[in-house]
Amino acid sequence: MYKNITALFSSFTRKKLYLSLAALFVLAVTTGFVGYETTKAEVTLMFDGKKTEVKTHASTVREFLSEQNIKPNQHDVVKPGLSAKVEDNMQVDYLKAKEIVLTVNGKDQKVWTTAKTVEQFVKEQQLSLKEHDVIKPNLTADIQDQGKIKIESAFPVKLVVGGKAQQVWTTSTTVADLLKQQKVSLGEIDRVSPAKTEKITGKTQVEVIRVEKVTDVVEEETPFAVVNRKDGGLTKGKERVVQDGKKGKLEKRYEVVMENGKEVSRKLVGEKTLSDSTDKIVAIGTKAKPQPVVSRSKAPSNSGGRELTVTSTAYTANCSGCSGITASGYNLKANPNAKVIAVDPSVIPLGTKVYVEGYGYAIASDTGGAIKGNKIDVFFASQSQAEAWGRKTVKIRIIN
Repeated sequence: MYKNITALFSSFTRKKLYLSLAALFVLAVTTGFVGYETTKAEVTLMFDGKKTEVKTHASTVREFLSEQNIKPNQHDVVKPGLSAKVEDNMQVDYLKAKEIVLTVNGKDQKVWTTAKTVEQFVKEQQLSLKEHDVIKPNLTADIQDQGKIKIESAFPVKLVVGGKAQQVWTTSTTVADLLKQQKVSLGEIDRVSPAKTEKITGKTQVEVIRVEKVTDVVEEETPFAVVNRKDGGLTKGKERVVQDGKKGKLEKRYEVVMENGKEVSRKLVGEKTLSDSTDKIVAIGTKAKPQPVVSRSKAPSNSGGRELTVTSTAYTANCSGCSGITASGYNLKANPNAKVIAVDPSVIPLGTKVYVEGYGYAIASDTGGAIKGNKIDVFFASQSQAEAWGRKTVKIRIIN
């Protein structure tokens, strides 16, 4: 029985020993782990703006980033540097670079950047942007990896619209793009120079000509004709107005082309008679003159007025440089059927009524530089009549 008790006690002692050893081992492991953990440095990692608190035994920033499965490339930004020693309570900033395509005025280049926005990228690359330059996407946009940024530099162009000139800044490459950018619309028949498809530079002048077609209605007077009728009841050389002439009215419609508000052409597209003209009818005497009674004891009477033999020519009021106003102020253009002669006032005073052989009764109402002495110039309404008269010697009689 004593042996059994001894064996039981011995077994109990061994178990207690084992438990004690196990407890010592656990304590040792726990104490070692706690000691290991307490020796780690506390590091703040800023990864693309995100903050993470990390404990590490890494000796350098490179090792620290490797622990975090971060493999920087040559374009990434790490602060402090990769070779810097890790210290407790330090901060590591890591910015991952993105590769983008930068296009400036049509020329492409690949650029690495750590900027988050387009505006930060412009400052990072020290790009100069003027007021009217265009950048796409806009400055507030985020930059994406493998993204694209396009910059177009603006240049000045002289733009003339409807005759009004202005200088505008543009990044357009063609005339059409410029007009669209400047919100200039073209009418159906407006013209633009150069053509809309033409390319533009800083030396280009773009002109928009505003074209419009309008209808102009004009009333014009139509002249009346002079009809001469022989009258046997009148003595030769005498005339009498049987019917006064009256001008008619004609409506003319013109298609007028205006460019920038100024007329450049007009085309007659229609006519309408508003009132007909009335002929002027003049009776021309054909009755032979009575022969004067001549006393045998006296010379022939000179009561008919003084007679002169003169050299005559003819003229019209429509010659180049002619005003149509006579020396006495009579308007021949307004009175094309008037009977007027030009004289030398020292021979025949102005205002004298005369009878011209082959021409009829007339008034000495005009003068001329070549009319000197016994010379007269006979007025006709048309050039053909004047040419038919030619140059001839005629007799004239002074009436008063």
